[in-house]
Amino acid sequence: MERIYVFKRFERFWHWSQAALIIFLLLTGFEVHGTYTLFGFESAVAYHTTAAWTLVGLWVFAIFWHFTTGEWRQYIPTTEKVAAMFRYYLTGIFTNAPHPFKQTRLTKHNPLQRLAYLFILVLINPLIWITGWFYLFYNSWKDWGVEWLNIEYVAMFHVIGAFMMLIFLIAHVYLGTAGHTPTSHIKAMITGWEETD
Repeated sequence: MERIYVFKRFERFWHWSQAALIIFLLLTGFEVHGTYTLFGFESAVAYHTTAAWTLVGLWVFAIFWHFTTGEWRQYIPTTEKVAAMFRYYLTGIFTNAPHPFKQTRLTKHNPLQRLAYLFILVLINPLIWITGWFYLFYNSWKDWGVEWLNIEYVAMFHVIGAFMMLIFLIAHVYLGTAGHTPTSHIKAMITGWEETD
């Protein structure tokens, strides 16, 4: 085993802060939707809105950080070894097959991770943020000339985006346990140090 320092301090802060905010947004959002009662409707709306603006601020700072440090290159999608990664996650992790991707400081994310992050960036996030924006500023629709929109459809697509994010979160946590030990990837996102073969 080789130990390499993969995740910088800000990446770890960004990862865990984003995770906490997304989980809190899911929790408050599903309450606003009427799934259960935890905080009360008005409080859930206020918490949801505050968490959303906090996440926007975090993302603005994270985008700035990624571009000024050059770390944005970590997310450039590639199809090289995608089939091998898919086979590994489908059967290889259950048969102790060798991992087809070697993680380094310059290549932190495997090809499937890069495609998943691209999917989030171009589909899930825009769906959530655009519908959330329209939801939040419902009283301004007439001024914007979009009063033809239907609040029920906006809410429905916002919830669809939330379920897509929840599915990603569950898959992300599950695959986070697919290292050489069930906690090795999680430890790496806490300490920054990843153990590789």
